Amino acid sequence: MRNISKISSWKYPVILLFGIGISNLGMWVYFIALNVLVFNMTSSALAVTALYLIRPLATVFTNLWSGSVIDRTNKKYLMVLLDIIQGALILCLAYFSSLLWIIYILVFFINMASSIYGPTSTNYITRLIPVNQRQKFNSWRSLLGSGAFFLGPAITGVLFLVGTPVLAIYINAVAFFFSAIITMFMPNLENEKEENTEKLSFHLFKTDWNVVFQFSKNHLYVMTIYFLFSAFIVMQTAIDSLEVAFSKEVILLSDSEYGFLVSIAGAGILIGALINVLFTKKLSIPFMIGGGSVVVALGYIIFSFSTSFSVASIGVFLLAFASAFANTGFQTFYQNNIPVEVMGRIGSLYGFVEAFLIIVVTSVFGITAQFVSIKFTVVSGAFITLLLTGFLLFLNLTSKQKYYRAISGNAKNG
Repeated sequence: MRNISKISSWKYPVILLFGIGISNLGMWVYFIALNVLVFNMTSSALAVTALYLIRPLATVFTNLWSGSVIDRTNKKYLMVLLDIIQGALILCLAYFSSLLWIIYILVFFINMASSIYGPTSTNYITRLIPVNQRQKFNSWRSLLGSGAFFLGPAITGVLFLVGTPVLAIYINAVAFFFSAIITMFMPNLENEKEENTEKLSFHLFKTDWNVVFQFSKNHLYVMTIYFLFSAFIVMQTAIDSLEVAFSKEVILLSDSEYGFLVSIAGAGILIGALINVLFTKKLSIPFMIGGGSVVVALGYIIFSFSTSFSVASIGVFLLAFASAFANTGFQTFYQNNIPVEVMGRIGSLYGFVEAFLIIVVTSVFGITAQFVSIKFTVVSGAFITLLLTGFLLFLNLTSKQKYYRAISGNAKNG
């Protein structure tokens, strides 16, 4: 009877994981195809770089107000709507694939929808998954994400052999519609009393921002961990933006060697996520967040000082391997300590800050690399990341354990 009950309790999480896996795979196919499409049209690296800046820019335009919508809307139906919107916009993208300016506009709106979908799905997952299953669920989710990272480029390559980048983009649109259908079969976790039809206004947004500020002040430890981990993500993004240039101009890797280096990173994430799944019960959340992030920083330091492919591959494998633990630990910590009633507003507003910092820091790194040197910029970024993660590890290991045994997503005072 216990086994039957256990299988039953994982029915909806497994369905959700299946939908997430298909969506992740589709996004990798879309991401690579879009990059190839734009480069083939323009023969310009700058035109492709612009695609990378659209995502944080869309987040900046979206997240100041989207949290107010998320927390007042049925999460299941909002996720379905956003999947359909993204699928429809990607169909339009494939249709208008010869017009660069329309591609940029459509990608901007696709990323706006994606920026809303992220906090919405996190809220829904937190409601659906019991506290004692969250770490395992997040481990499986990480494994599916790393599997998509590993398989996505290979599938895209096969699609390019039988068709064009446009075909790959059409397939991603189908993946979004499939995700919408999967989500429709998921349970509705909210009742009508929870839904709020209050008219959206600047006064409402201002009130919601104040709710986030008050929560942050009353739960200083939780939000300090949140902010430090966000800063860690910002530094990763900034260093990664110089990865290709550093690999080719400093380490002097060939195109094939760089491609193999990316494959090593994919293997690192996949192995890390697999170990994460196998040993979930033996891994503590504070160790995963703090220890994982410090090892990621050490991987960046090894990479920044590397002068050969072999040393660079060690650094890249290490940082990719450890990121699986850091991300899973943080997701579980976030779900356990942020109340679902305000999760949309907190995730969106802090997501706005993170996106803004990504734009600023990545731009600063790019300018510094251009006018000082790429090696100096990457080495400096790696050591700043180590300082941030060292402080994060200290806070994780010296904290009260109540923050890592939270109940039903309700944060503790203090």
